[in-house]
Amino acid sequence: MKNEKQITLRNKKIAYTLRKNKRARGMRLVVNCDGTVVVTTPFGFHETLAEKFIREKSRWLFSKLAFFKQFKGQAILGSSKKNYLTYKDEAHQRAVERVAHFNNIYNFSFNRISIRNQKTRWGSCSKKGNLSFTYKIALLPEQLADYIIVHELCHLEEFNHSKKFWNLVAKTMPDHASLRGELKKSRLSFY
Repeated sequence: MKNEKQITLRNKKIAYTLRKNKRARGMRLVVNCDGTVVVTTPFGFHETLAEKFIREKSRWLFSKLAFFKQFKGQAILGSSKKNYLTYKDEAHQRAVERVAHFNNIYNFSFNRISIRNQKTRWGSCSKKGNLSFTYKIALLPEQLADYIIVHELCHLEEFNHSKKFWNLVAKTMPDHASLRGELKKSRLSFY
């Protein structure tokens, strides 16, 4: 059962969907990449509890809404063939340009760069020196896409996640830990 609602936070009206789910054990707040807000509660929870929950999470809510505004107004959707074909060329151009930019510093050897409709990864590096990225890098803010590109580029030298690997990443991405955290918390990854 779902219900469209509104709440005023920081003098802004925030629309949200209230869903009641018999399997829910507690309340859950989700901000989707298109900016929609969903609160899920078990049956029997009064709507005022959902509002109180949103108010308690308002700081997090506004940070997520602000984060998703960075994305060219486009939601990162599921890994459909249509989305892949739409963004593949743009992603390839971005990857080629940014790999060239960062490889001026690293000077690593690699074979080719490909764009895939990867369902579980942002990118990968093969032992043969092939770099592969998901088409979704075309939809990310440049800083996050750059982090993914540098991460895979550094695997050409260190095929692991050792301290030496992270030191290589830090050479061009000193804030790599916060960028990695931003990617993980964004709920963008893969639907």
